Amino acid sequence: MQPHEKRRTRIRAVAMAAAGVLLAAGIAVTAPANAADEELIVNGGFESGVQPWFPNNGNATDGATLNVTTDAYSGSSAIRVTGRTTTGSGPMQDLSGKVQAGQTYTVKARVKYDNPESPATKQFFITMHYGGGTYTNLASTTPARGAWGSINATFTIPASQNVTTARIFVETPWTASPQDAPNTHLMDFVVDDVSVIGTPPPPPPSKTVEVVGKLPGEHNPLMGHKFGADGYGFVHEGRVYMYMTNDTQGYAPDPVTGISPSINYGNINQITLISSTDLVNWVDHGEVQVAGSTGVAPFTNNSWAPGMASKVVNGQEKFFLYYANGGGSSNVITGDSPIGPWTSQRTSTLINGSTPGAAGVSWLFDPAPLVDDDGKAYLYFGGGPASTSFPAAERFNNPKNIRVIELGDDMVSTQGTAAVVDAPVAFEAAQVFKRGEKYYLSYSSHFGGNDFGGSQTPAPGYPGGGQIGYMMSDDPMSWPKETYAGVMFPNQSQFFGTGTGGNNHQSVFEYEGKYYFTYHAPTLNKRINGNTTQGYRSAHIQELTFKEDGTVNQVVGTYAGVDQVRDFDPFRTFEAETLGWTKGIATAKIDGASTEFGAGTPNLVVKDIDNGDWTGLSSVAFGDNGAQSVTVKVKPLQTGGQIQVRAGSEDGQVLGTIPVTGTVGQWTELTADLEGATGTHDVFFTYSGPAGDLFELDTWAFTEASAAPQLDVTASASLRCVAGKAIVAVTVTNNDEAAAAVEISSMYGSKTVASVAPGKASSHAFTTRLANLPAGEISVSASATVGGELVGSDVTASYPARSCG
Repeated sequence: MQPHEKRRTRIRAVAMAAAGVLLAAGIAVTAPANAADEELIVNGGFESGVQPWFPNNGNATDGATLNVTTDAYSGSSAIRVTGRTTTGSGPMQDLSGKVQAGQTYTVKARVKYDNPESPATKQFFITMHYGGGTYTNLASTTPARGAWGSINATFTIPASQNVTTARIFVETPWTASPQDAPNTHLMDFVVDDVSVIGTPPPPPPSKTVEVVGKLPGEHNPLMGHKFGADGYGFVHEGRVYMYMTNDTQGYAPDPVTGISPSINYGNINQITLISSTDLVNWVDHGEVQVAGSTGVAPFTNNSWAPGMASKVVNGQEKFFLYYANGGGSSNVITGDSPIGPWTSQRTSTLINGSTPGAAGVSWLFDPAPLVDDDGKAYLYFGGGPASTSFPAAERFNNPKNIRVIELGDDMVSTQGTAAVVDAPVAFEAAQVFKRGEKYYLSYSSHFGGNDFGGSQTPAPGYPGGGQIGYMMSDDPMSWPKETYAGVMFPNQSQFFGTGTGGNNHQSVFEYEGKYYFTYHAPTLNKRINGNTTQGYRSAHIQELTFKEDGTVNQVVGTYAGVDQVRDFDPFRTFEAETLGWTKGIATAKIDGASTEFGAGTPNLVVKDIDNGDWTGLSSVAFGDNGAQSVTVKVKPLQTGGQIQVRAGSEDGQVLGTIPVTGTVGQWTELTADLEGATGTHDVFFTYSGPAGDLFELDTWAFTEASAAPQLDVTASASLRCVAGKAIVAVTVTNNDEAAAAVEISSMYGSKTVASVAPGKASSHAFTTRLANLPAGEISVSASATVGGELVGSDVTASYPARSCG
């Protein structure tokens, strides 16, 4: 730890000089704050207890205890720091997102120590930790023992400083072995009236999609409220999970024009996850922070092009999420369910330049796993420019830039040497699925250019630029060029027009006996901005079908998408972020677990709800009995909000209205009765109220109406011939406990019986005057008064054709 601490001291000294912090006799120079400044510290006087302060934990050896004390400089409370293990162990508050590089701030604090064994005077610093080993002393004071020292200074954060992490704390000067003289270096001290005043960063641009990006009735793109690329479909226990590159991460639309700068793939380090049981209504599970300093695998920087698999390892089913760490390597994290929580079993990347057989592959990315029927697992990866050692024609037609390698039994290691996949005109995005005894490998083809031998003539039958080609093999490790089978999917621009071209990334999965093909296209981006798109992609699904010889029927991209697999079941508690169609809303994670998916899973809410926004569900099955009521868990953000439940469309029949009451800022459950909610309909929740954000939504639940009481009445019909004519004889039996009035109707007349006693039967014969009677049906209506209420029952009795000639 000593070299790290010494490095930290050097960084501080340089930073102090750069910031121009002046220290004179232990008292910092005062400067006025800017006119637009705000107080950035929360609970700086500790009148509300300890939170949100915590002991500095920037190093593994840091440690201290914070307690509120009445020995305050002002007010009734201050914070006392005891049990320090390092000189840097002092009270800390996170200012990440509150400060910005290049801005000047005023910092104030009061500090006191009173240990009689400590020196007569002692220097204390206020320090900013910018992450890693970057610490900057902002100001200091050197009070006498038992007296309050004062800090009142300005500091400027250098324009080049990364402020993604910014945590401020109080400490004493660093020394290598403070435990050798704890009364000198690790004494207890008291802090009060901490303040940082300055201009906070402007709020980030809203990412909320205000247009209707997925039109009601259409099933592509899968989401209308956010983006997602490189979709990888994975089926587990009757549910389809879709893992995607989080294109929304870099989306920053201009608040006036609504147009965002072009996508920056280098900033993407999250995976977006949604799931569905019907392929039309999708639950938004939010983002998995895979890479970056706060990610599950912080030794990686990016998370692109996910691939997913599960396997029983050491007697327990585990889930393995593979991803590209930029173009230079690929990695894997492990989950306890398809939704997480996620951990990293590795401390270095799974696929990199040292992977056997990977030499010559330019881009070691796009990992896609396959777990075979025998339990063996394989990983397909690679892409990018062809080797310059190949002849130009070979670089174009057979770049040999994709590999397959066997995974270890643990799914987080490889074994053996990667084999070459000789996919014609290959660029990236290899993925394999198995159908029967055949393996199908699909991939995205390149667009030519200098990386692929310059101007070349494609071999006959090979895919064109930006298409999804495929191969068929009997061996998951063997893919010679002769296994090429054709084009699975043309370029998406062929179907979605101007602004939607580019390379693609696909997967194939089987769900309930059918195969489905995933791909992406910037269709949501196009609906936001017209024909000009900035590269923000959206996931799509189409059904994949096969010819008798096993080859595929080429997929056609459509906005219509796939048929809904099943009607939506509303009679349960389900997440409000279950979305078929949307207008103007966003989603966000909150504390706690999902109500529907249980412990360990993230909980999201629908937010950014303004007047005129709505969400919709496709094909909701209320049934014959219908829905009696609907309950919503909602947090009002102001008074006057309202929710209407509508059938068919956002302006369709109103089934019920929920006035959003309750304490502003607090979650509450509200219930409204419904009328006419029967049968199967698209259902829309429409939101209205004053200007500004109205409320947030957590869950919905519909309650099924009770079935109307029925009389236990049965009917039967029999035929006989009299004088060459057919007679229909009907018997009605009352099996109920109340006497019933009965009306019998036929094509040949009707009969009313005023009362049929409990357990008794009544019969009647209808003369048809027909020698040849066609088949028909008798209708019986019965009614009785039970418990003061009129109860009815309608039954029928069928009879066959009869000839009396």
